[in-house]
Amino acid sequence: MREVVKSGKTVEEAVAQALNELGARPDEVTVEVLSEPTRGVLGFIGAKPAVVRVVVQEGLGSRAASLVQSILGAMGLSGQVSVREDAEAIYIEINGEKLGALIGRRGETLNALQYLVALAVNRGEEEKKRVFIDVGGYRKKRDETLRALALKLADKVKRRGRSIVLEPMSPHERRIIHMTLREREDIYTFSEGEEPFRKIVISPRK
Repeated sequence: MREVVKSGKTVEEAVAQALNELGARPDEVTVEVLSEPTRGVLGFIGAKPAVVRVVVQEGLGSRAASLVQSILGAMGLSGQVSVREDAEAIYIEINGEKLGALIGRRGETLNALQYLVALAVNRGEEEKKRVFIDVGGYRKKRDETLRALALKLADKVKRRGRSIVLEPMSPHERRIIHMTLREREDIYTFSEGEEPFRKIVISPRK
């Protein structure tokens, strides 16, 4: 949590200096007035400035980014963590070198990290947010690979006339497959099994 103590001729002046140093907006901080200004004798002798403590209140996005940074350190990894937040979700991008361990086999480690961070930052919150974490654009590349795979397997199902069962996937990855093939009239898709082993089945339409 970031905070500064500033003084000024008035409380407003002290707060303005603190906001400038913190790079924060008034709605992002809490202000504690440590002492009110006094004018002193003849208006200046013995006068005391206003002193305030201004604390930046971390939002869910900041908390999530801080947690990710701590996890990177615990894993002996280093990377640049950037965060973007809207009313419904938190988007975290991690960039750096030698971050393959953070992704894992077919994104399994990354999915686990995303799940744990979402669980941690939403604990005790009335309005929960979805958390999306990506490493070096991996998810975008993975999504493109899944779309290509879906089309290839759909054509194979059509030629052979038999269903194909895919490997277990995360809900997000299954959605990519479903959305890619939803307009096909010759095949259809559905999911079966229980998490985390839920799979997609691509079947020919009779």
